[in-house]
Amino acid sequence: MKTVPGFTLRPLGKEFIITAESIQKINFNKMISLNESAAFLWKEVDGKEFTPDDLADLLVSRYEVDRETALKDSEAIAAKWIEAGIVTE
Repeated sequence: MKTVPGFTLRPLGKEFIITAESIQKINFNKMISLNESAAFLWKEVDGKEFTPDDLADLLVSRYEVDRETALKDSEAIAAKWIEAGIVTE
């Protein structure tokens, strides 16, 4: 999978949001907000090919989390990103 070009991660208080750079990509029915760990993952994979396993490796390397939990969380965030249209398979 890969992030869709035209989306930018921006800080918003203690959270982060993904914003569209062009009006064609904006869907005002969905606000894409990310917590700190999801924002970390986005920064690491933006513009690159990646898998949920890659995301899990990043989580394990940065946070005190076991591989099984990291993979479960990574699969969930990847599915949400695909559903939101900011990542392609």
